[in-house]
Amino acid sequence: MRTPSCSSLPPVDDVVGRFRSGHQLSGRPASLEEWRITTGDPEVAVKVYDLFGAHEPQDWETKGEDSFEVFTAVPEVEIILADAKALRQRMVLWSRPGKLVIDSDGGEELVDDTPAPFRGPEPLIDLTFGLAAAPELGRFVLRSHSWSWATDLARNGTGEQLAAAPTPVRASLALEKVSFIAKNGPRAGQLVAYSKPRLALRGALA
Repeated sequence: MRTPSCSSLPPVDDVVGRFRSGHQLSGRPASLEEWRITTGDPEVAVKVYDLFGAHEPQDWETKGEDSFEVFTAVPEVEIILADAKALRQRMVLWSRPGKLVIDSDGGEELVDDTPAPFRGPEPLIDLTFGLAAAPELGRFVLRSHSWSWATDLARNGTGEQLAAAPTPVRASLALEKVSFIAKNGPRAGQLVAYSKPRLALRGALA
């Protein structure tokens, strides 16, 4: 089931592009080792291509407004976080019809009476940022459901560090390769490989 869009993202008019860690390959999701950036602005597409390579902007099939995609040559970019609200972490649960049942950030929780599927909530992480190399372009968004990244953020106390830091904050956003041999389940004995986001705070913007 495709995860529905969520109103917590900044308004479309306020976002110039989205960072993505995967794409569709022959109709199936595939992980990437370098960032893929999508945007609805052809000038932004050209600029991120000039900054990060590797393939020229091209159209891609999407229901959203970010109809241009750029496959970059970089697994890591320097970014600027405006304040603590730039990183939002929640746990969400969707019903089978695609209706939001639970939306909790640890303080507030919205619960709908729609019957939920037999599974638990999953992480929903939204990171909003500017590019250190071209802050004039505007704000970009990365949205992730990665349990691995959620665990890393909690273990490192990244949200707390960001809340305590003088802002704006310079940071690095990377794709980190993960691989292991599955010990059980349908892929037992097989190599499992994917990329997860990694966020490292670098201190106040000079």
